[in-house]
Amino acid sequence: MKVFGKNVFNELKSNPSQIRKVYLSSSFKEKNIIDFIQKSKIPYVTIDKKKFDKMVEGHTQGIILDINDYKYKNIKDIDTTEKKIVVLDHLEDPHNFGAIIRTCEAYGIKSIIIPKDRSVSVNATVMKTSTGALEYVNIYEVTNLRNAIEYLKGKGYFVYGAEADGKDYESVNYSSKMVLVIGSEGNGMSKVVRDACDEIISIPMKGHVNSLNASVSAGVLIYGIKN
Repeated sequence: MKVFGKNVFNELKSNPSQIRKVYLSSSFKEKNIIDFIQKSKIPYVTIDKKKFDKMVEGHTQGIILDINDYKYKNIKDIDTTEKKIVVLDHLEDPHNFGAIIRTCEAYGIKSIIIPKDRSVSVNATVMKTSTGALEYVNIYEVTNLRNAIEYLKGKGYFVYGAEADGKDYESVNYSSKMVLVIGSEGNGMSKVVRDACDEIISIPMKGHVNSLNASVSAGVLIYGIKN
């Protein structure tokens, strides 16, 4: 997987073994990064700027890293002493995914569950948007979200799904162990996942808009829910 940017490099350099190769633009002049690459014996190559700029889309800052693909965790290894776990029901936008990872890490949530199919995966955009948070949050990829939710219920979790027609989230008494489900950007939660939830909660809309971006909704609920 190819990722890029100086911040991404600085986040990954704590574990240089995961960096397979570094591509530098001929215009790249960050001596401290070049020195680290050389001292760590990370394979690298300098490429003509015109050719370099065609390698990937996005603001590379003159550095591209070829890294090992992200290794998802197995749900059976999840720490069931955690108080909050987030489930993303077929989220599609990698920027939303990266922003949610960042919010979870900032709050202290360690586990996010996503479905294997028809969902955004951990890619270069997610890694860049999460700005380092991905190093501290575990992503669990499952073949069946409902089964994953039922598994967590069996471990003592109460499941709250975020939808527009639920109870005002501020009026709910929350379980000490909870799962928060955030639906996809266009369709919200799927019926099978919604049916698996113990309670549906909503963020009250007091203005003219009737919905919020998925990552914004997640941020409001993650920080707003007191349990």
